[in-house]
Amino acid sequence: MIKESQIKKNLKGFSFPRLTGTKFELNAFNKVKQEVESLGLEYEVQNFTFSTFYSRLYPKIAFSLGTLIFFLLYLYRYMIISWIFIFISMGIIIVSFILTRKPEKIRFIPKLTSQNLLVKIKSKSNEASNTNRIAMFISHLDSKAQKFKIQIRIRIIKVWIWSAIILGIITVIKIIVLLRFEIIFYIIGLNPLIPNIIASIMIILNTTDNSSDGAVDNASGIVCNLELLNYYTLPENRLANYNMWFLFTGAEECGTMGARYFLNNLKGLDVDISMIFNFESITETVFLFPGGREKKHALDINNLLLNNKRDLTIRHHPTNRILGTHSDGGFLGDHGFQGYGIGGVEAHSYMHTEHDTVDKVNTDVLTKLCWVLTDSLKEHDSKFFN
Repeated sequence: MIKESQIKKNLKGFSFPRLTGTKFELNAFNKVKQEVESLGLEYEVQNFTFSTFYSRLYPKIAFSLGTLIFFLLYLYRYMIISWIFIFISMGIIIVSFILTRKPEKIRFIPKLTSQNLLVKIKSKSNEASNTNRIAMFISHLDSKAQKFKIQIRIRIIKVWIWSAIILGIITVIKIIVLLRFEIIFYIIGLNPLIPNIIASIMIILNTTDNSSDGAVDNASGIVCNLELLNYYTLPENRLANYNMWFLFTGAEECGTMGARYFLNNLKGLDVDISMIFNFESITETVFLFPGGREKKHALDINNLLLNNKRDLTIRHHPTNRILGTHSDGGFLGDHGFQGYGIGGVEAHSYMHTEHDTVDKVNTDVLTKLCWVLTDSLKEHDSKFFN
């Protein structure tokens, strides 16, 4: 049975600072492991190392060097020296960009350790037990706090991008078309240049620490994952046509490193016939974030979730990712996985801040969500394959 009392208990138990790669994240992992062991289930531990370069340093380098390039082009003075700095800056940006295509392979700037925990439960049907059709639930274990909350960070990035576009257009016109009127363009160019510089400074100042309890992001997801694991531990609750996987990832808040390690070592899952559900920061409302490649079986689940009979309003979000954010579901969706991120947009007011506390999470909503998922999967399992 799915119980709100158990969800409340686990929510309090997992609401503590657990910064990626620290003993606090390891403590959260050990708590999940103990819960799994108490259910008598086998599990797989995936240990990995990673660098903080991609998540914490690369954005500061890319945006600040980008601003420097625009500034030098805006000045258009001492161009031999300026072009030397421009080419050096562009070289650093290009090398960094190439490195971050596979950030899990970066082996410099502080290296930390983390771990995933994966539980596999076979279906009722012996025939399905040997297939690659999987229904997988995902939640990340780590939390973080940052100087600026996510809504401000998104606005900073938008300001930088738009100011850079405008400044680039003005600079090109000034240099190529109307050089003799450059004083006018110097004055006009200040309007996008100043916001661009301020945005870069704010990106540099946006430090990461361990001051958030992470109740919304992502203890809310951990407790849903654990409650569903507990439910499907009982043989009578299992699906006939899907094996069930439950993945608890580490280092999500440092560039989805746990999900990347999982994908790079994945065996026994066919993305075309499987589904994933990634729990990510649930407070008072529930949104579905599509992966973008859903086929008939995933769309059937989508319809059942949206039209559930548990008096839970679930809304459909148009994209799988919000600018400036990372999630395990978004990352796996970009790599062909079908399914949905499950979260709430109002959570952005609390995520990555010291205000991300237990009182922001509605456990009645979490309880209904777990029931909706079990109802929908059961109905889908019984009708879709007949």
